[in-house]
Amino acid sequence: MKRVRAKKYLGQHFLNDLDIARRITESLTTPPSQVIEVGPGMGVLTQFLLQRSDMDLHLVEIDTESVEYLHQHYPQLQKRIIEGDFLKMDFKKLFPDKFSIIGNFPYNISSQIFFKAFDNRHQVHSVVGMLQHEVARRMASGPGSKEYGILSVLLQSFFDVEYLFTVDPEVFTPPPKVQSGVLRMVRNNVEQLPCDERLFIRVVKAAFLHRRKTMRNSLKKIAFNHEAVMHLPVFNLRPEQMSVQAFQELTQLIQDHPLCE
Repeated sequence: MKRVRAKKYLGQHFLNDLDIARRITESLTTPPSQVIEVGPGMGVLTQFLLQRSDMDLHLVEIDTESVEYLHQHYPQLQKRIIEGDFLKMDFKKLFPDKFSIIGNFPYNISSQIFFKAFDNRHQVHSVVGMLQHEVARRMASGPGSKEYGILSVLLQSFFDVEYLFTVDPEVFTPPPKVQSGVLRMVRNNVEQLPCDERLFIRVVKAAFLHRRKTMRNSLKKIAFNHEAVMHLPVFNLRPEQMSVQAFQELTQLIQDHPLCE
């Protein structure tokens, strides 16, 4: 079977540089036995992952043409090639134990993949992925940066996030219009936040919805006793000025001052 045709609607950009492919796979350190490769395409990462003896590899691919190619070129993975949408997978049914995720992620769903990892944070050990440079930088950025945002705070609450290296467009077919970046995140030892996690997510999302506003203005629609705490200095800050810990402490403060009936 000849090469798979890259499909724009799937955000496919096939990596051609084997040295970069090797670097990406080597960045997945001490994974649990189960590893999921997302969007393997023609298997440029797969070939290196198969050389490792420390993993039980599964491939998830939505493109029928790529699935056919993988079956022909990697017959040893016949029963481990899953045709379907990664974003719709029920990990608790398919992979009851902890697992890692790796891939040259389709650009049009790269953020959603990391939100999916966050939603399944108690199962996901680590993620190594190539995605748009700007998005990768955003996830790894800290307070004080214009790139710091919702995903930065949410992911860094449960994962150690590290931007690894930049990849130029010319090593892809077709070349993307932007640079790519390789990101690694590894689960930290936080099992539960010191605040209500659902409220924490609401606070973070509300804060960055209008990132130029202060917390006082951004959190107006969240129900709590505003009068009791709005005088505190934290409400004068903008979201990019607040650390992950500060967001957790603010959430706890809101919890401690419910709206009086």
